[in-house]
Amino acid sequence: MPLNRRRPGIAMTVRALPPVSALTEQQQRGWRCIWCDYPLAAGLDVDLGEQRARPQDGAAYSWFPRACADTELCASRVTQAPA
Repeated sequence: MPLNRRRPGIAMTVRALPPVSALTEQQQRGWRCIWCDYPLAAGLDVDLGEQRARPQDGAAYSWFPRACADTELCASRVTQAPA
C-alpha cells in the first residue's frame, strides 16, 4: 500500500480514477466528488491532481478531479445512491 505524501507514514488506499467519459461536467471540473457526486467545498475535499484525457477523436484536454475528504461518508453516499 503506498504512503501518503501529505502525511508521511500514513498508508492510504489508491483507486484508479473512473473514466472521464463516465463523469458529469461538474465532476470533471472538480465541483462535485468523482465517487459520490456530492457538491464539494474548498478545504473539505481532496484534490486528485490535473489529469489529461486523450479522446480518439478530438483534442486532448485537462480535467481536475476532486473527492470528498471524508472517505467513510463518501462511501456511504455511494451505497445509498439509487441505481
